[in-house]
Amino acid sequence: MNRLSPLLLLLFGLQLGSCGVYTFSGASISPEVKTFSVQYFSNRAQLVQPLLSPAFTEKLKQRMLSLSGLKQIEREGDLQFEGYISDYRNTPTAIQGSQTAALNRLTISVQVKFTNTKDAKQNFETTFTRYADYDSKVAFESVEQDLIEEINRQLIDDIFNKSVSNW
Repeated sequence: MNRLSPLLLLLFGLQLGSCGVYTFSGASISPEVKTFSVQYFSNRAQLVQPLLSPAFTEKLKQRMLSLSGLKQIEREGDLQFEGYISDYRNTPTAIQGSQTAALNRLTISVQVKFTNTKDAKQNFETTFTRYADYDSKVAFESVEQDLIEEINRQLIDDIFNKSVSNW
């Protein structure tokens, strides 16, 4: 029986994955959902970083392609993502006794409208916000792209989890 247990567990896992209800990424996607679409996330923040919108939009598409098993289409997918970058802010934090900041913080917020055409109970419109701190002695320009990548990864994890993992 001990030899069969791992095999049975593997077969059970493959069965769940093949029916389209659950994937090993943690996504819980109904079998009737076959496609997704991601509209361009424009930048409406007061401070506009020119590469942020295209980078964010492409990373969201890539995450959906790699983890959902769904086909991407240009418009009107079974799952639809649209929205905009609502905030991009670099502020001092961790103020020291000398009134100088030990750390600075880059904050990015994204307004997301998610539509599930197969199950309207899953729909949402939410602002997701994430940030990353960096040493105030470091020039922002030298760490900006790495911070954007880190924050985008966190934001996209949050969006993916809320849209297809039902958290």
